[in-house]
Amino acid sequence: MKQAQILILDFGSQYTQLIARRVREMQVYCEIHPFDKIPPLTDSLKGIILSGSPCSVHDAEAPQVDIAQLSAHAPVLGVCYGAQLMVHLQGGTVAPAAHREYGRATLHNLDTSHPLFQGILPETQVWMSHGDTITQLPEGFRAIASTTQIPFAAFEWVGKSAFGIQFHPEVTHTLEGKKLLQNFVQHICQAVPNWTADTFVAETVQNLRLQLGQEKVVLGLSGGVDSSVAALLLHQAIGQNLHCIFVDSGLLRQNEFEEVLHSYQDLGLNVRGVNAQAEFFQALSGLSDPEAKRKAIGKTFIEVFDREAHQIQGVAWLAQGTIYPDVIESVSVKGPSVTIKSHHNVGGLPEKMKLKIVEPLRMLFKDEVRRVGKSLQLPENILNRHPFPGPGLAIRILGDITAEKVAILQAADAIFIQHLKQSGWYDQIWQAGAILSNARSVGVMGDERTYEFVLALRAVHSTDGMTADWVHLPHELLAKISNDIINQVRGINRVVYDISSKPPATIEWE
Repeated sequence: MKQAQILILDFGSQYTQLIARRVREMQVYCEIHPFDKIPPLTDSLKGIILSGSPCSVHDAEAPQVDIAQLSAHAPVLGVCYGAQLMVHLQGGTVAPAAHREYGRATLHNLDTSHPLFQGILPETQVWMSHGDTITQLPEGFRAIASTTQIPFAAFEWVGKSAFGIQFHPEVTHTLEGKKLLQNFVQHICQAVPNWTADTFVAETVQNLRLQLGQEKVVLGLSGGVDSSVAALLLHQAIGQNLHCIFVDSGLLRQNEFEEVLHSYQDLGLNVRGVNAQAEFFQALSGLSDPEAKRKAIGKTFIEVFDREAHQIQGVAWLAQGTIYPDVIESVSVKGPSVTIKSHHNVGGLPEKMKLKIVEPLRMLFKDEVRRVGKSLQLPENILNRHPFPGPGLAIRILGDITAEKVAILQAADAIFIQHLKQSGWYDQIWQAGAILSNARSVGVMGDERTYEFVLALRAVHSTDGMTADWVHLPHELLAKISNDIINQVRGINRVVYDISSKPPATIEWE
């Protein structure tokens, strides 16, 4: 992988990943590293961003770095805690704010001639989120912006190519935050915008060829974007030495196994479809607890995948669809690196199979994976597919799992998704699906009284699944969906729509 042009040092802020996303949106490659695990500062490094933190600079174990040394190598931008740390280490004063500064604020006294504020409006809106504030700058520092409450909203360490801001430019509430970051990254740091899907594909394929040589690789396909894009990259690199296994657990959406398997075969992938429905239903028999269901599915998948993989002679590598948020979340900013989270479909396999691991997507965010998939001409039905839980429909059926319940949910879910696609809503939604509750309700159909399942529909907007808001689908569309499900799916006589956001609710019900 190429060396990062921008290094982001993480002090534990909830917004650190957003900084990286904003930088990569400029087509500039960046990486996030914990503050206490700084990688070698190479010649390719053009700039360093210090993140915010839940800590105070006065905490006994407050995270620290030598900012003077860093700025000698490349320009430094401190954000919130990063700015306060810069001031604190150089002898300035950081004190608890009289009132916690959280929310929108307006910049005043903006030095519009400063490179950091080039092209930014004199009184622009920013977003604050901190308990401490800078009350006195060190010698050699000068203020370049303030707010009504904060005299030092932004400052420069004169002669050091180091800057600090006490607001968050990475969040959308800072209206010109993207422009500010662009000024730092592209104008002050002179970083080259060469991080594109096409260049990633070319570099990754070349690196995979060098890494894998003529050795065989096995990959568990899920039908989702991550594993599919990983498969296409590996296929370009090593061709038929990639062996893909696509397991039918019986818990996929209606006709999904056959449709996706044909798509994979049309792409020329060396893929083996495995019908293991009976094994999964047997493993789930009598289980109602969500965690017990997840564990049973994971254990069964490992057994099936391991059995199928052992039929392939000479496999040396296990490929996984790990993406960058998984990598970031697995590394503590206050302790040693821990094991990277396994892809949900192959968790536990590396230990069992004793294979080397290859992760072609480990430096990509989800939206970048989709752009790479588009560059690789991944079919639209896979590329734009909504996220789907690893355990499949088992965690969208409350209570015990039976083949009859799965068939009911598959039929209802298919009607829901079909309506979303026909109405143009599918591509506007991050994730949608139907949930079969274990509640039954009284209904009247024709001249008969019924006692059948209640079905819930769920559709949410999100960017990464960390937070989500329910989608305001038109009432007319919901009425059509409800009517068709009740009329066409025997076993359901009531449809409800979930209008809960995350938090406090989760996206899935289990």
